[in-house]
Amino acid sequence: MQQPRHPLTVIGIDPGSQRTGWGIIREASGVLTLVNCGVIRTASGGNAAFSARLARIFSELAAILRRHAPAEAAIEQVFTAQNATSALKLGQARGVAVAACAACGVPVSDYAPTLVKKALVGTGRAEKEQVAFMVRRLLNARGEDWALDTSDALAVGICHLTMRRFAALAER
Repeated sequence: MQQPRHPLTVIGIDPGSQRTGWGIIREASGVLTLVNCGVIRTASGGNAAFSARLARIFSELAAILRRHAPAEAAIEQVFTAQNATSALKLGQARGVAVAACAACGVPVSDYAPTLVKKALVGTGRAEKEQVAFMVRRLLNARGEDWALDTSDALAVGICHLTMRRFAALAER
């Protein structure tokens, strides 16, 4: 994995069956720039079939990928949920996000939540608010007040870019 000399655009994804956060970041000469970010929200509860929620995540994420054409994607791995049903739903939402990237020809790297937190805050047990604070600082977006799903997605993208830089340095 070589460090590109030209700007690199990546998408970070924080998968969820009700809220999937996403963030597009561009890195040029070590400087991070926020391109766009948001949350894909799906209806929850008995009114919406779970398959329809997954389809919405896939179609909206695919549209975002086509619009911004990131070179790479980074997605958070599934953490251990409190119950099996939640873990299965989260895993399915993650699978749909990975499939959307694959359908758009975007290679995917995945990162453990503890690695993402450690890369940004210095500890793998950081609170979501600490991660959000560092994301705003690193992207020079101090006035932004994103949903935590969005800042988590941006954190995954920043972690990916950081890991790429480390890998490039190790190759030298």
